[in-house]
Amino acid sequence: MWLIVGLGNPGPKYEYTRHNIGFLTLDRLVGMSEAHPLSSSSFHGEIFKTSDTLFLKPLTFMNRSGISVQAVKNFYKVELDHIVVIHDDLDLPFGAVRFKQGGGSGGHNGLKSIDSMIGNGYLRVRMGIGKPLYKSQVVEYVLQEFSPEERASLSPWIDHTARAILELKHHTLDRVASLYSVKKPQWHMP
Repeated sequence: MWLIVGLGNPGPKYEYTRHNIGFLTLDRLVGMSEAHPLSSSSFHGEIFKTSDTLFLKPLTFMNRSGISVQAVKNFYKVELDHIVVIHDDLDLPFGAVRFKQGGGSGGHNGLKSIDSMIGNGYLRVRMGIGKPLYKSQVVEYVLQEFSPEERASLSPWIDHTARAILELKHHTLDRVASLYSVKKPQWHMP
């Protein structure tokens, strides 16, 4: 069983903010996979399932994402190397996509929460959102909505990333990273 987690914050206020790129990508994956919803408040999130994959949107808010991930991991006995977490990354330019396994949180509070609950050996899909000029602007920046120019680029970027994530179930991380990593965004960019 695979567990694919998209990080974000619940509610319409946050829907198109940079911090929610994980939620947006997970929504696309659910649609592509024709997954059906499961209901259980004990998972602290929205969960969808196919025969071999669980898709999770933690509804605990970003800083407590690990609570939801741990609940699903433990209930379904998902191995750490079969967990994929999709998240925004300030250290990559807008539209970039990178893949890695394990490592530090890079200051990302959602990853910190997950690391504290299940360890850090899971797969990560890093989606670049760029960063503000000053470190003091980070919180405001990640909670801002995408600009109109950025929103025009979301669909091809999310499609590309979703296809890559589905490939992780059939190919090694190295192979997927070599085929799908995007250092310099190729779609229409601001």
